[in-house]
Amino acid sequence: VIKKRGIQAGLAILPKTSADVLIPFLKDLDLALVMTVEPGFGGQAFMADMLPKVRALRHKIDQQQLKTELQVDGGINTKTAPLAVEAGATSLVAGSAVYVPGKTSEAFQNLQKLVSAAGVSHS
Repeated sequence: VIKKRGIQAGLAILPKTSADVLIPFLKDLDLALVMTVEPGFGGQAFMADMLPKVRALRHKIDQQQLKTELQVDGGINTKTAPLAVEAGATSLVAGSAVYVPGKTSEAFQNLQKLVSAAGVSHS
């Protein structure tokens, strides 16, 4: 119903939620979001053990030839952004890593360059 109104659909999973929960819905989603921290406050450490979820979802999205955006949110910084992209993320949410007083633009551009340097292309 919402898509008929031109609204995009998305679902998110928390760290404790299996990627399998999203798989049946992928064909109807514009965005699948994997949280790599427990939501609630900024500055938390990236949970690398969430990367297999990203890989599994990327595999299913590619296997079904879907255009679903695969987003990762939580603990994204200059070290974790390339890991998320390499695992299959097509979109990242970065908070603390880019909201640096007086250096936001520079921090964002640096993060963007690192992601681009990961050189991973996803369908």
